[in-house]
Amino acid sequence: MMKNMEQLDSLMMAMISYYQGDPKRIQHFTKVHSFARLIGVMEKLDTETLFILEAAALVHDIGIKNAEKKFGRCDGKLQEQEGPEEAGKMLGELRFAPEVIERVKYLVGHHHTYQEMDGLDYQILVEADFLVNLYEDRLDKEEIDKEAARSVRKKIFCTGSGVQVLEKMFDL
Repeated sequence: MMKNMEQLDSLMMAMISYYQGDPKRIQHFTKVHSFARLIGVMEKLDTETLFILEAAALVHDIGIKNAEKKFGRCDGKLQEQEGPEEAGKMLGELRFAPEVIERVKYLVGHHHTYQEMDGLDYQILVEADFLVNLYEDRLDKEEIDKEAARSVRKKIFCTGSGVQVLEKMFDL
């Protein structure tokens, strides 16, 4: 368990270095990680699945940098395309187990695909990302888009814990 925490801390620091000078991206992945961990614990994920979820939450948007460099944009599909290889490289350098790396790469490569989510780690990663995006996408607006939050609750959210956080956060 301690080794897992140390690896996750090393991964967080590696991601902070990766996005050095980009506080918006650093803030985003740390918030997604925090919500993913909270929901994972509340949903009583086993230790290994929670570890994979936390690692995936930290690197879920690692594809943004390469997408912006190569294509001048970073939409969800490009993040899914560019992220897995970069995530695998970073996790490998930090000596994550091969089976963890493979699952994290899969999650990074699918975190903007909302059909056929195979696994609670996948579902929770998507929910945590939505919790953060629903707020961050409205930072320049006067008020929160409750209609968007209601729509996402109906279409995407499946875990009781994720729904609870969403409803409290957006006062639904």
